[in-house]
Amino acid sequence: MKGIALLILNLLYFLSSSFARTENPERPNVLLILTDDQGYYDVAACGAEDMLTPNMDLLFREGMKFNYFYANSPVCSPTRASLITGLYPDKAGVPGVIRTHASNSWGYLNPEAKTIADKFKEGGYETAIIGKWHLGLEKPNIPTQRGFDFFKGYLGDMMDDYWTHRRHDINYMRENETEIDPEGHATDLFSQWAVDYINSKKNGSRPFFLYLAYNAPHFPVQPPEDWLKKVQDRDPNLSEKRARLVAFIEHLDYGIGQVISALKENGLYDHTLIVFTSDNGGLLRDEANNGPLRDGKQSVYEGGLRVPTSIVWKKHIAAGSVTDYKAATMDLYPTLLEAADIDVTHNIDGKSLMSVLHGEEMDDSERLLYFTRREGGARYGGLTIQAVILDEWKLLQNSPFKSQELYNLNEDPYETINLIESEPEQFRLLNSLMMKQLQEGGKIPWQ
Repeated sequence: MKGIALLILNLLYFLSSSFARTENPERPNVLLILTDDQGYYDVAACGAEDMLTPNMDLLFREGMKFNYFYANSPVCSPTRASLITGLYPDKAGVPGVIRTHASNSWGYLNPEAKTIADKFKEGGYETAIIGKWHLGLEKPNIPTQRGFDFFKGYLGDMMDDYWTHRRHDINYMRENETEIDPEGHATDLFSQWAVDYINSKKNGSRPFFLYLAYNAPHFPVQPPEDWLKKVQDRDPNLSEKRARLVAFIEHLDYGIGQVISALKENGLYDHTLIVFTSDNGGLLRDEANNGPLRDGKQSVYEGGLRVPTSIVWKKHIAAGSVTDYKAATMDLYPTLLEAADIDVTHNIDGKSLMSVLHGEEMDDSERLLYFTRREGGARYGGLTIQAVILDEWKLLQNSPFKSQELYNLNEDPYETINLIESEPEQFRLLNSLMMKQLQEGGKIPWQ
């Protein structure tokens, strides 16, 4: 009888503590906005002088701007895997891009990884993803089986057309597990679905975690024609290609504005933590603007990894604040869960940024950041490219068939002077750290 009584007492304690967490008014709703291939400078607030992004600018003005926020990989799937697991991409089972055809797919989301949606659900949150998933096309690696209560969006990697929403003539649009075939531009659809979701939560009894993952501005660059005309009329000197990308991003900004307005109209804005970031740097052949940073998407130079990032949380993060702390996508996992008062008791690679967000100094001089990408084709041959950063030093190998390079980012932020011959001690140190990361990642199956 004592055993049964103790079991009942423990159950009541669990239920009461869970209820208390759910009802805690200090726990914010969380809106995580992820754009696709948006360049480091491709926000007006971050340096773009040829585009108007008032809604993205608002998030930088009302929150904290990260000058050194790194995507975990220079391509889509690996960064998204890090975001939802808090792990380096290869430890999440996704060192490369997950695609339709197995012969050209380079990842499989680790079945043992606990996703951020799993954790939010444990903490009493409602969880939803709207937009691009790109971490699996079939069970068990679909959103509704990896912690999300609600999914409305796109399972695949990219759309061959933003209006027809197909990839290889396959329809990857889903509502939960049901195939749907909506009409309209994908950016407009995702924005409206997010607005609908927020409207449904006006009088909700539980806080929500909404992961809003856009396809834009990933190629093909397809802004609505009226948006393109507006940009060309305003600045006829822009090249056709740049004008299209500017219009594409301004159209995306408009959609984000609708989502922000929905939060405000429902009285939720001041009680919502908002993250804005991108999954990797901008694609140079589409004339993305990565500023003076070297290279872009697909590259482990700074232009492929550094992304525009802001975090807003009214009354908790000083408006207009800026940090030089070197953070990465995987850090969002423990940061958002800490904000929600949800403990992370398992091992992850990400580190909470909460102290930084509160304006405290955090030392990143001894923190190792590691980046990787596995890819096929003649350019990569199924091998990896990778980089590590420790303090001001960065070691990288941007092709599996070329030599490693070493840069001092404090003295040479645009990676112009390779110091691998003149700094042998730094090379040996960073090379040993890189090898250790590769060995750790190699323990996790990715096929």
